[in-house]
Amino acid sequence: MNDPLKALKAELLDIALEAAHRAGAFLREGRPDDLGVAATKSSAVDVVTEMDIASEKLITDFLAERRPEDGVLGEEGASVEGSSGVQWVVDPIDGTVNYLYGRPDWSVSIAARKDGETLVGVVHAPMRGETYRAVLGEGAFVGDVPARVRPAPPFGQALVGTGFGYLTERRVQQAEITRHLIPKVRDIRRGGSAAIDLCDVAVGRLDAYYERGLKPWDFAAGDLVAREAGALTGGRPGEALSGELAIAAPPGLFEPLQGLLEDLGAWHD
Repeated sequence: MNDPLKALKAELLDIALEAAHRAGAFLREGRPDDLGVAATKSSAVDVVTEMDIASEKLITDFLAERRPEDGVLGEEGASVEGSSGVQWVVDPIDGTVNYLYGRPDWSVSIAARKDGETLVGVVHAPMRGETYRAVLGEGAFVGDVPARVRPAPPFGQALVGTGFGYLTERRVQQAEITRHLIPKVRDIRRGGSAAIDLCDVAVGRLDAYYERGLKPWDFAAGDLVAREAGALTGGRPGEALSGELAIAAPPGLFEPLQGLLEDLGAWHD
C-alpha cells in the first residue's frame, strides 16, 4: 500500500540534499578573497555577505523550480506563502562570521515543514566534508552512517556548546550564564553555527547545547537531526525549542541542564 507521506518525505529529502550541496559547492568554490560585508542586521557585528544573498537565491530558485507551490522562509528575506502546505526554512550560510573570516564551521541548513511539523532536515558543512540529514520518524545520519547521541555523562563531565547573540545587552547576560555554568561542567565550546552545534550533539561531538536568540532558520534542520539521533530538545520547562531558549541533550542530561538554565534565567536578557 502506497504511503503518500512517506513518499513526500523522500521527495523533500532528495530536494533538500541537492539544494544544500549545490549551495555548499557554490560557497566553497566561489568565496572571493576580498569577501566583504554587504549589510548588517541586528547590530554592526551581525553581518550579511554578498555570498549569503547569492546562496539564498540559488537555493530558493532551485526550490521554486522543483516545487513551485511550496512556501519559503529564508534568513536573508526570501518569503513566499505557498499553497501546498509545505514550507522550506532556509539558512543559506549558518555561521556567516566564520565564513567571512575563513573559518571552517559554517553550514547550509535546509528544513521542510508541513502544517508546522518539520519532516526533513539537512545541514551541509562543506569544510568538514559532512552532511547531516534526518527524516521525521526515520532516524538521523551523517553521510550514510547512523547518528546517535552520546549517553548522558555525569553533569560535571558534560561538554556543552553554546552561542552568543549580537546585541550587547544580550551578550552580557549570556556571559553571566556561562560564568555560572562553566564551573559545573567539563567545559564550554562556542562554535559559531547553531545548526552544526545541534548536529554535533547528534553525532556525539558535544554532550549538550543551549542558546538564546535563535531564529527558525538557525535550528529547524538541526533540531530534527538532534531529535532523530536520540536527543531531547526544548526550551523552558514544558515548552518547545524556540528563539527564547534552545536546549539539546540526551535524556538524563537534558533535564538537569534545562533546570539549571531555568534557575539562571537563561531565557531572558
